[in-house]
Amino acid sequence: MTRWLLNALLGLALCLGTHARAAYAITDDTGHTTRFDAPPAHIVSLLPSLTETVCALGACDRLVGVDRYSNWPESVNRLQRLGGGLDPNVEAVIALKPDVVLIGTSSRASVRLRALGVKVVAFEPKTRAAMRRATLRLGELLQVGGAAELLARIDAGVQAAADSVPAPARGQSVYYEVTPAPHAAGRGTFIDELIQALGLVNIIDARLGPYPRINPELVVRLDPDLIMVSQQGAPELARRPGWAQLRAIRRGRVCEFDSAERDILVRPGPRMAQAARLMAACATRGFDVNK
Repeated sequence: MTRWLLNALLGLALCLGTHARAAYAITDDTGHTTRFDAPPAHIVSLLPSLTETVCALGACDRLVGVDRYSNWPESVNRLQRLGGGLDPNVEAVIALKPDVVLIGTSSRASVRLRALGVKVVAFEPKTRAAMRRATLRLGELLQVGGAAELLARIDAGVQAAADSVPAPARGQSVYYEVTPAPHAAGRGTFIDELIQALGLVNIIDARLGPYPRINPELVVRLDPDLIMVSQQGAPELARRPGWAQLRAIRRGRVCEFDSAERDILVRPGPRMAQAARLMAACATRGFDVNK
């Protein structure tokens, strides 16, 4: 065997070995493992928090389609809309020929998509820990660096927001209304975790679950110091039986968040530090720190 042929065979072996080592697998929040031979170049995201995380990791240009609610950063508004995360237009997703579809674990569409040969990775970042896990795994999926650094910036931002709440404002009881049903943010949610991180107290009992539909009389009985609600739901608060006498309403301690702020507050992703700042500003606004 000539030296030239030997070198050529060695080069081919090294090349094949490099490609073999490039393959990797991602295990999602459902325990499903998906193998990839190369980083996905065409991605569909059907959960806003995952869309935002992909972009925060510098891979926004790989997105080819998103759900109807993904709206940050601004560039994703130019992408094709594919329905909701729970009820996506599967045919439209397939037509985009994605290398992977990112989806929430609560969506049943993943079963149909996988049956059609589409790679699906499901995450459900409902808590800070789940958000951290999803961010790190998305970094692995995308084969990009910076996931750990992104998490460090988020943690630092949340801590800075907590530090901005003066000592006299800590310990306030908070009612956070997610929807006017009313559904509240309960224990074990990332919203509750941020409330606690700021030194505040969520009035919703842990036994009620993460996002319980509550009896409005419960809020009257617990009489929170502070109410956080969307602008859309705020006008009706005082019209509920007994609510006009709530100290938060009597003292003007109701924080109304517009739609853009609400998006930040309900999405456990890279803008979590901004969510903490919004809550911290709410906790301090109108509060007599000399009280």
